Amino acid sequence: MTDKESTTGVKNPHDKVFRETYSNFDNACSLISNAMPQRVLKLMDLSTLEICKDSFIEEDLSDYYSDMLYQVKFRDGSTGSVYVLFEHKSYYDKYVHLQLLEYMIKIWRLHIKQNKEESSGLPIVIPLLICHGRREWPEDTVRFTSLLTGPVGELTGYIPDFGFELYDLFRFSDDQIKGTLMDRVVKLLFKYSRNPELRHKLPEIFALLKTLMEKETGLQCLETVLRYLTSVVSEDELSLEQIKEIADQAISKETGEYIMTLAEKLRNEGEIRGEIKGKIKGEIKGLKGGIETAIIIKFPEDMDMMMALVHKIESLDTLNKVNEALKTKQDKAEVLALLK
Repeated sequence: MTDKESTTGVKNPHDKVFRETYSNFDNACSLISNAMPQRVLKLMDLSTLEICKDSFIEEDLSDYYSDMLYQVKFRDGSTGSVYVLFEHKSYYDKYVHLQLLEYMIKIWRLHIKQNKEESSGLPIVIPLLICHGRREWPEDTVRFTSLLTGPVGELTGYIPDFGFELYDLFRFSDDQIKGTLMDRVVKLLFKYSRNPELRHKLPEIFALLKTLMEKETGLQCLETVLRYLTSVVSEDELSLEQIKEIADQAISKETGEYIMTLAEKLRNEGEIRGEIKGKIKGEIKGLKGGIETAIIIKFPEDMDMMMALVHKIESLDTLNKVNEALKTKQDKAEVLALLK
C-alpha cells in the first residue's frame, strides 16, 4: 500500500485525518493520556488542555510529518506545552531528534515573541513522537545524545540533551490501543494503512464506528474515515464496493448506501479540484509567457537571468504583480525586487 494523491484530491491524507481528529479536545486528551507515562501525566491537569493552531513544519517536510501543539497547566501552577509530532515515513528516521529540537526552539521563540512584557522563563515543552512505520522504532534512540560520538560523558556540560516520548503503533496489539472511539479508529487506520491486512481489519474498525454513528458527529467521523481510506488505498487493493459490503455488515445497510453517495461526492470534489488546478496552471503559463515578452522588450540584456527567477515563481498573485510592474515601471531594480 502506498501513500498517494488520490481521486479525492487529498495530497496528504495522514495529515488531514490527524489534524481533524486531534483538534478535538476529547480526542487530544485521549491521545496524550494513552501515550504519556503516568509519572508525567500526574504532573498535568489535562482539563486545562488548550489546542494551539500553530504548525512548525516546513512546506517541504509536510509530506513526512504532521504536528499539533497543546498548552497545559501543570499541578504546580505553571504552564507548559505538549508538542506532538506524527511521522508519516514508512522507515525509521535516525535524525528525528533534530526535527524535534528545531520545532521546540520555534515554540520557545514564539513564546518570547508573544510574551515580550513578561519576565518569566521559558515553558517546558514535552515532545511526543507518534509513528506508524513498517518496523519497530529502536527504543534506545529516544535521547539526543544517542546520535553523538566521542567522549559524551566527559563533555556533558557542553551538549544539549533531551528525550522524547515514543508512541510506536507497531508495538501495540489492537487490544492495547486505547482511547476514545475516534482516537482508536484513527490509530488502527494508521497502524494498518500500509498493511495488506487493512481489508480484514476494517470490520473491527467499522464496529467502533457503529457506536460513533449514534452520536451527533457520526456522519462527520464516517466521512473522515472514508476520505482517508480512498486516499491511502488503491481501488485494486480495496474497492468501494468492498468498503460498502463491510459497512453493510458491521454498521448498517443504510450506512453502506451512504458510503456510496459520499464516495461519489468525494470523486466530484477531486475532479473539481483537478479542474481548478489545471486552470491555475494554464493562467501561470500564460502570465509567464507575457512576462517573457515584456522582459525581451524592456531588459533584453538581462532576459536569461530574469526569466530564471520568473520560472521559480508559482504564485499567481506574485506573477500578476511582476506583469504589472513591467508595464508601469522603468527601473529594473523594482522589478527584480518582486522576483526575489
